[in-house]
Formats: sequence, C-alpha cells, structure tokens
Amino acid sequence: MSFSNFASFLCLLAFSLLVHTGFGADPLFHFCSTPENFTANGPYESNLNKLTSFLYYQAPRTGFGMGSKGQKPVQAYGLALCRGDASTSDCKTCVVEAGSEIRKRCPYNKAAIIWYDNCLLKYSNKGFFGQIDNGNKFYMWNVNAVSEPVPFNEKTKELLTQLANKAKATPKLYATGGMELGESTKLYGLVQCTRDLSSAVCKKCLDGIIGELPSCCDGKEGGRVVSGSCNFRYEIYPFVNA
Repeated sequence: MSFSNFASFLCLLAFSLLVHTGFGADPLFHFCSTPENFTANGPYESNLNKLTSFLYYQAPRTGFGMGSKGQKPVQAYGLALCRGDASTSDCKTCVVEAGSEIRKRCPYNKAAIIWYDNCLLKYSNKGFFGQIDNGNKFYMWNVNAVSEPVPFNEKTKELLTQLANKAKATPKLYATGGMELGESTKLYGLVQCTRDLSSAVCKKCLDGIIGELPSCCDGKEGGRVVSGSCNFRYEIYPFVNA
C-alpha cells in the first residue's frame, strides 16, 4: 500500500501534541493513499463496496476477516481486525463504523486504513496479505512520566517481549498479560497481529515495533505503537475487557 511519507510525518507531528485520554467512538488515526484515486461509480468502487460488505459480515464472527473482490486491474483487497477482547457486537459496530468513516475521509483513494480502539480496517488496490506494513504507523503515549524511567522501560520491554512470544503461538496472534512492578503497581500489556501474517512474520512485526519503545514512549506511564500489521499497548492500569 502506497502512502505519503510527508503526510504521515505531519499527522504524527500533530498527533504527538495530543494527550490520549479516551476517544470513544472516534477513530484513533487514519491514512489515505495518494495519488492513486478511483472514479466515482466505476468498477473499482463497486468492488470496494462489495469488499466492505463482505468484511462487515465476516469479521465479527471470529474477530478477523480478509478477502478481495473483482479482477485486476480493478481488484480490491482488504481486511478487518478487531481487538482480541472485543465482543462480537462491539466488533461488528466498530467494523461498520470504520468502513463508513474511512470512505468519508478518503472518498476516492484506492488504498486507506483506519484504526479505532476496538478494530482496524484496511483496503488497497494492491495485494498486501502476509506482508508487514510498516508504512502506516503511529505512536500514542500517556503524558505522565514515571519516576524511574530506566528500570520501567526495561520491565515494559520484558513484558511486551513475553507477550509477543505468547501471541505468535495462538490462533488469534493476540496476547495480554501483566507484571508486578512493586507492592502497589502493576504493568499491563497487549500485543496483536493481523491474522494474514504467519506466526513467524507476526513475531518479526512485533519485535520491530517493540524496538521502537525508546522513540515512542520513553519513561511514559502508558503508550502504544500501532502499525498496519501489528500493535502493542501498555499501561499501569487495566484496560482489557475481562
């Protein structure tokens, strides 16, 4: 999927000035492809409409859906992934909202991606299944800093690495867990990959973004790196649905 690096930089720069406290039903982030556009009411749009309808149906059943519609050169490829702890109803609501919102924000772009707390939806005119998407990525972090950043950073990396090893061995490529930091503090983490990736490629994707911890969230109480293929999040409070 081809996206503008310059636009991505501007979006990341603007987003880095925000404090994430909870976005509700609003998207966390999105990217539109450029300069590849499609013609309104043309064959690519028809295939894209069929694809999103298919994902609305497929994704909520297992938390993941992927597929393509049409034939080259107007074939549309796409996937939808819900967070591993999202209910079927929450998954469906999120995917439907994501499909509607991304078409408003990227009305004629052949490729686009949008993330919510509970899901992501991605489509393109080029096949991307099984490949790590590092071109679409953003950071989020808690504005509060910990008092002892060095040991906290080490523990965060340790927990996320443990979860990455756990996730690669699960069908959902998803894992959550926690680690005691002291008598009254616990660290919570989540990692997940899109299920078009193999176990080995998922682990490679997670290792890559975990390696970006110093750039993303150095000494911060919470943070996440989110790409088009995998993501992690950590906090010092529970954030996963039981």
